Amino acid sequence: MENDLSRSEPQLRRLHEMEQAFAALAPEIKESPEKRAISLLHGMVQELWRNLRQSQPLVPGGGPTLQDVADLHQHAPKMEGPALNAPLPVGVPAPDFALPDAQGRIHRLSDFRGKPTVLAFYPLDWSPGCSRQLDLYQQELDEFIRRGVNLVGISVDSVYSHGAWATVRGITFPLLADFHPKGEVAKRYHVWREPDGFSERALYVLDDQGMIRHAHVSPQLHHVPDIYELFAVLDDVAKQKAA
Repeated sequence: MENDLSRSEPQLRRLHEMEQAFAALAPEIKESPEKRAISLLHGMVQELWRNLRQSQPLVPGGGPTLQDVADLHQHAPKMEGPALNAPLPVGVPAPDFALPDAQGRIHRLSDFRGKPTVLAFYPLDWSPGCSRQLDLYQQELDEFIRRGVNLVGISVDSVYSHGAWATVRGITFPLLADFHPKGEVAKRYHVWREPDGFSERALYVLDDQGMIRHAHVSPQLHHVPDIYELFAVLDDVAKQKAA
């Protein structure tokens, strides 16, 4: 039990940070159905926090646990369909952006200058393929760090969805919310799926000056790009810089 509690401490810290971020941002959101939905999500996060601190099931008397929530993606509807877009060409500057993370901090592309950067566009939090993909990146995060690479996830989900999803899945790299105007950054990067209302599953590798050195859109929406191919691309970018 002691080991379980020690493993939960980072999650408790992230949940506390999310609570503080929500308290700061909530007054800025106009009353709307979206705000009510976000408030419901906030209530869910609070309940997760309380039960995690108590090391109890999420439902009094037994029921789903935090792990059950983390595994919800296994029962979610599959995302399928061919790619609808071709990415931006290699060799051009990547479009700048300013997007918030789960704590409401604004990240601009220019903030990542000086290191190679991977922009991972994905359709939606909580979906099966996205859960597998970002879990894989988290498991291999040391490989990105060893290469001196910035890793950034981008989807159209809200900051609150990002915060809850990152907490239950243990994701520590930035997840940025392309939420308002919805999909604006995905459109700049030519990966917006208009019929679906979310982005393609796409990867952009940028060099330390923000130039696109690799661009990939998954031919099928459910296809997760091979991480070893991504590492090979990053190694090639490093070799080109050294040369």
